[in-house]
Amino acid sequence: MKTLPILAVVGGLAIAAAFAFDAPHGPAPIVDTPVGLPLSQTDAAPAVLELFTSQSCSSCPPADALAEELAQRVDVIVISRPVTYWNRIGWEDTLSSEDNTELQRGYARRGLEGRNGVYTPQAVIDGRSGVVGSRSGDVTGLLEQAILRPRPSITITADGQITVDGAASSTARLSIVAVDASETVSIASGENRNRSVTYTNSWLGEDTIGVWAGGKKSYTVPEILPEQARADRHALILREDLPGGAGPVLAGRWLN
Repeated sequence: MKTLPILAVVGGLAIAAAFAFDAPHGPAPIVDTPVGLPLSQTDAAPAVLELFTSQSCSSCPPADALAEELAQRVDVIVISRPVTYWNRIGWEDTLSSEDNTELQRGYARRGLEGRNGVYTPQAVIDGRSGVVGSRSGDVTGLLEQAILRPRPSITITADGQITVDGAASSTARLSIVAVDASETVSIASGENRNRSVTYTNSWLGEDTIGVWAGGKKSYTVPEILPEQARADRHALILREDLPGGAGPVLAGRWLN
């Protein structure tokens, strides 16, 4: 992931502080809307949901639970992205990464449909729309719209070849994202002290496989890097190549 300019980082911190303390978390309680499995077929092109969350955010556990539920759907790829800007208030998130924080700031600078900004819990669908991550009705509504969006296809052969095919209006990057499929964390202090929370598909690392500019192009599945050794799953994410790495997600699928 590209390093952002110093001024942009400072601006991002200012935005984070505004959301973190002037309007502590922003989320409403989870709405009990059934999620269940979709009616779509198993070959459906999935939408990608990125959940920006934190172990120090007392409003995040309902969003984390919703993410765990949505991850059971065949037409949704859930990636939890724990951020770092809550680490200073009494508990350091054991899964947090500055890369996740920078991606969220990049989305905020670019501007998302829906609820834009830097806050937790935030669900970002296909890198295009932001919504409070605990509001299941809003989240599932955006997902149902997103899965209807035409997408480039990503196929994987038995011998380890990845093929991307489709039309493109701009250059995109194909990346492999390593995740921890499920980890339950006992939180000893901070806003969630004495709670155990399960995090689904937590981001561990990401590497670019290649660049795609439309048409049919094949790539070789890369070797898993040492820092991704504890990953349980890997996703392929095709993202429009914009400065800061915060472009819309064009397509995604699980590699394993």
